[in-house]
Amino acid sequence: MEISYWIFVFSILLVFWVSGSSSIDNFHQPFPIVEPDPGHTKLRLSREGLEAISRITTPISAVAVIGPYRSGKSFLLNQLLSLSCDEGFGVGHMRDTKTKGIWVWGTPLEVDIDGVRTSVFYLDTEGFESVGKSNVYDDRIFALATVMSSVLIYNLPETIREADISRLSFAVELAEEFYGRVKGQDIAFEPAKLLWLIQRDFLQGKSVKEMVDEALRHVPNSDGDKNIDQVNQIRDSLAVMGDNSTAFSLPQPHLMRTKLCDLKDDDLDPMYVKKRGQLKELVASIIRPKIVQGKYLNGKEFVSFLEQILDALNKGEIPSTGSLVEVFNKGILERCLKLYSERMGKLRLPMPEQSLQDAHERSREEAMKAFEEQHFGRHHAKKSADQLDEEMKEVFKNVIMTNEYQSTRLCEALYTQCEDRMDQLQVLRLPTMAKFDAGLQQCNQSFEQECVGPSKANYEQRIMKMLGKSRSLFIKEYNQRLFNWLVAFSLVMVVIGRFIIKFILVEMAAWILFIFLETYTRMFWSAESLYYNPVWHFIVSAWETIVYSPILDLDRWAIPIACMAALGILYCRCYGRRKHGSQWLLPLYNHQKGGSNRPRSD
Repeated sequence: MEISYWIFVFSILLVFWVSGSSSIDNFHQPFPIVEPDPGHTKLRLSREGLEAISRITTPISAVAVIGPYRSGKSFLLNQLLSLSCDEGFGVGHMRDTKTKGIWVWGTPLEVDIDGVRTSVFYLDTEGFESVGKSNVYDDRIFALATVMSSVLIYNLPETIREADISRLSFAVELAEEFYGRVKGQDIAFEPAKLLWLIQRDFLQGKSVKEMVDEALRHVPNSDGDKNIDQVNQIRDSLAVMGDNSTAFSLPQPHLMRTKLCDLKDDDLDPMYVKKRGQLKELVASIIRPKIVQGKYLNGKEFVSFLEQILDALNKGEIPSTGSLVEVFNKGILERCLKLYSERMGKLRLPMPEQSLQDAHERSREEAMKAFEEQHFGRHHAKKSADQLDEEMKEVFKNVIMTNEYQSTRLCEALYTQCEDRMDQLQVLRLPTMAKFDAGLQQCNQSFEQECVGPSKANYEQRIMKMLGKSRSLFIKEYNQRLFNWLVAFSLVMVVIGRFIIKFILVEMAAWILFIFLETYTRMFWSAESLYYNPVWHFIVSAWETIVYSPILDLDRWAIPIACMAALGILYCRCYGRRKHGSQWLLPLYNHQKGGSNRPRSD
């Protein structure tokens, strides 16, 4: 039982693998490439036809035949391909349309066009105005055939009706959007060559060109009918497109149209056979490889192009040229947006807001200029341009946020650095206003030079407030610290003058300074008036001159100088006497009187 179960599972997997890996063996037959959806309003791709096209590696050109249903499109294609009805496109004689969607002949014709080996596919389209279809569906078929093909054969029986001209509204709009770009060296997208094919035995003394020109002539509209105005606009546009269209007449091949598939060339009207040959030559002369965005399309690229176009045409209720323009401009828009982003990405942030705005304007102008040079479409391109502008604005918003963040980081780091510097200056070993002011000025200058961007104004206020508070606090403690330092200094000099260098003048000067500071100032000056006294100002000036100057900073070098002085005194004490005797010192503490040493009286 278990063995049979696994055999069953293996069989199912084998069936799926075989079906998934199946491919077309015979390409000498027609394949559907586009089929109607169940509602018969939109289109969907058929993988069989796409496989027939994808295998082609050379540039591709497509010839599509459009027209009303039951107008002989499939038979005409078989004639152009020299195929019988049995082996070529299916030909129907019933009231319903035989071809559904768009079909392609699986074996392309290989031709040489201006030195380029080109594979030419022939496309059969579902006829217009058949029973059970909406006008929107017909519009989508017509639009897709117009965009896909390099040559668009408009197959019309007998004459040109107003409805036939109205059908060309999409082709006209498409040509107006794209045709202007074809004439330059950089060919972006070339609309299909329009071939008016009138199947009629007699033209009543007119050439087919005269017949088309007459049909495209303005119709009087004294009543102001909007429909007539719309058709007249199409007529005007088709007249402007004269160099992109041509006309040809083809007589009926035989009176018995239902028997055409059973007839040989010898049974057909000789004039028809002759004109059919001329039509083949005409089609061959106007075929060009399909060019999109400046390059030839091979099979896989053509299929990808077809998928994009079909997605665009299926959007919304009706197919629009605007949606096609968006598809063509999508890649260009992305490249221009990338160009803008790269230019903005090279900026060294943070930077001043005005400089950033100027850089944005320059980068935006460069991107918009690139878009103007490359974009598709004339009228509908504005939407893509607006979209590019909006996306650049979004990128610019992110750049602004990044600039603000970087500016905040930089200014915060400089603010913290200045704050730490002020804290260090508050606790100088030797308090000096000159050094404090120099440090404050240096901090302020470095902040002004290095802090840039939108956060500078805010941090400028903060740092000025912080520097002001730091200076007020320093000044408040400066006089008291200096007073204490002078008292300590006087006591130190008393010790040095009495016990180390034994120089009574130094000791006396130190005692005078100590008594002045501790006695006289307290007796005759208040604590507030002391710091405003000229004598105190003189002391402060002398202190500032000694302690700090651009050449010597005693706050940094006091300890090394003191150590060197101590070493010098030690040297003199130890080796000076031995070399010079006791006379090298002043004789105030070492004077000999009457040959005897008298101890110094206190």
